[in-house]
Amino acid sequence: MVLLHENIVGIDSAIFMHPTIWKASGHVDAFNDPLIDNRDSKKRYRADVLIEDQIAKYDEKIAKEVAKAAKKYGDAFNEQEFRSTNARVLEHQQKRDALHERYTRAMNAGPDLNELRQIILDEEIVCPISGTKNWTEVRQFNLMFSTEMGSTAEGSMKVYLRPETAQGIFVNYLNVQKTGRMKIPFGIAQIGKAFRNEIVARQFIFRMREFEQMEMQFFVKPGTELEWFKKWKETRLKWHKALGFGDDHYRFHDHEKLAHYANAATDIEFLMPFGFKEVEGIHSRTNFDLSQHEKFSGKNIKYFYREEQLENGETRVVLKLPAALAPVKLAVMPLVKKDGLPEKAREIIDGLKFHFNCKYAEKDSIGKRYRRQDAIGTPYCVTVDHETLNDNCVTLRDRDTMRQERVPIADLDRLIADRVSITSLLKTL
Repeated sequence: MVLLHENIVGIDSAIFMHPTIWKASGHVDAFNDPLIDNRDSKKRYRADVLIEDQIAKYDEKIAKEVAKAAKKYGDAFNEQEFRSTNARVLEHQQKRDALHERYTRAMNAGPDLNELRQIILDEEIVCPISGTKNWTEVRQFNLMFSTEMGSTAEGSMKVYLRPETAQGIFVNYLNVQKTGRMKIPFGIAQIGKAFRNEIVARQFIFRMREFEQMEMQFFVKPGTELEWFKKWKETRLKWHKALGFGDDHYRFHDHEKLAHYANAATDIEFLMPFGFKEVEGIHSRTNFDLSQHEKFSGKNIKYFYREEQLENGETRVVLKLPAALAPVKLAVMPLVKKDGLPEKAREIIDGLKFHFNCKYAEKDSIGKRYRRQDAIGTPYCVTVDHETLNDNCVTLRDRDTMRQERVPIADLDRLIADRVSITSLLKTL
């Protein structure tokens, strides 16, 4: 993500964060699993997993009927016709679809968990250990590990080990946007530990209490999130298939119940020895997380660019940071990518990079390059043209006034330092 995308940066956020962060994100109230106990075996299970396993059993019955018929009829076998006419297959499919629809309604019924238990009873789902149907009521169980922080018991504060890495990205969003000179759309990624208080740790890496998580949050213009959701679905599935494990080993699984923060969600599943399981989740989280953290912290984390109307009728987007605070002080650009101009521009950067944060830009027209630097707040641009090779002078452009002046290369260090230093800022106070 980070190495192959110029608009995605990596961070390493804290494992312990203020507990209000998890209240704002909804994890304190909504990060729960529906659990049910078998009174005979004393074992605890996730109610939703028991029902999903039952749905999978209907799929297995259908697959067995199809495989048996395919073996019997050989090349003459028409699977589509068989599925639509065979009585046993149709019966299994009808039961599967009815269960699926009922399960979906139950998962979206809010805090009422009675229907989940009733489904387990009606489907006659038994405990794998005791073989009985002696089930308790379904209860919600929060998955976050909690501990206390403080020097004394009386003055301690309840804190949580992070159950995911996403919230560390969201609370650092504006810091990254400013210091990384990022503009929409851009992404923030990280790899790190996450912790979940799983009652039943099982199924290889899928139900672990401590695990390594890789996550990327991609920030886009409001109203375009579903377009980007579709694009990332295609991009990520293409990446997985490129690994060479077989295209038929991957599939999308759309979520029946959307999380409280999402307006679209799907999983990329891989065919494990014990069935298809999630290897990556792709969610359109809307602006829920950023809005919640802004609300709970009382801090404004919105950012806007100023759009100016130019005399020729065009508009430009400009981030008018004070020159002393602008992350990039200077951009050096060859007018064209030939005739020795790029080499001369690199030579100028080599002379200035120990004093200022400089950027080199040669892609697109000079006008587009100016606009790009305006948008990230770069106060000055230097353009190297053919005359530079003769007179050792360059064109210095001011971001705010767009005024251009011809200056000697030898004077650039002094001129830029006078205009972008903290001293120059203090003189205006």
